[in-house]
Amino acid sequence: MTYINPVLKVLKDMGGAGATSEVIDSVIEYLKIPDSEVEKTIVSGQSRIKNRIQWARMYLTKAGYIDSKVRGIWKLTNKGLSANLSEDGIRELFKTVQTNFNTKENIIKGSVSEKKIVEEEISTDEEEHSHNLLSIIQSLSSSGFERICKRLLTECGFQNVQVTGKSGDSGIDGIGLLEINDLVSFKVLFQCKRYKESVGPGQVRDFRGAMQGRADKGIIITTGRFTKEAKNEAIRDGVPPIELVDGEKLIDMFEKYELGLKPKIVYDIDPTFFKEFK
Repeated sequence: MTYINPVLKVLKDMGGAGATSEVIDSVIEYLKIPDSEVEKTIVSGQSRIKNRIQWARMYLTKAGYIDSKVRGIWKLTNKGLSANLSEDGIRELFKTVQTNFNTKENIIKGSVSEKKIVEEEISTDEEEHSHNLLSIIQSLSSSGFERICKRLLTECGFQNVQVTGKSGDSGIDGIGLLEINDLVSFKVLFQCKRYKESVGPGQVRDFRGAMQGRADKGIIITTGRFTKEAKNEAIRDGVPPIELVDGEKLIDMFEKYELGLKPKIVYDIDPTFFKEFK
């Protein structure tokens, strides 16, 4: 699979572990995949590129290269840390997972080829869960999304969070206080964008201009995604940095703080464990 080795490399570069959104974005950046390609979707509305990266993660997990015990975190096992897979090794990994595990594509089509999976564009379980949650958030009213962002920031440790969004406020939707310790705190402004499309660099610049002189820090929260240019603009030298929270990171945070979610434990049977007892 195209993304197997890039996922392994990115995780190694990150020290062996990373959050879902960080790993996926890093793989996209490493492979220099343009935004126009990332925005292409499968039937369900999910990004085709991100869908395939998720499949790579699933295969690496089933084959023992990634530990999936902590939801939302991709962590290399010792096997993954030392892995250096050739094309033949990747094909063998693929066949092993197909043989030993009842993955979703096995259930739908029986034993199928990698090419067939790509053609079917089936979502992984984790991706479906994330997509469904994101769809619910995107369906909220504008005021509802602002209020749920307020709740999220409060869970993150912000104090006195207030939704202030109103006409003529230059895109400022709310304000909060982040206390670092008893003596140091930061005033933070935030903007909420209930988007499906991408947020560009111009919107980041506009928000920075609106917050100038009014706060120490700014956050843009969107249900969409940020273009590469927007990310570069957010950390441009010589101007106040802007924190960016896209749809994937938003889902990661909802999972971390269990907002609107009920955790459950799901077990996968590992057939290889029982082989020595036959």
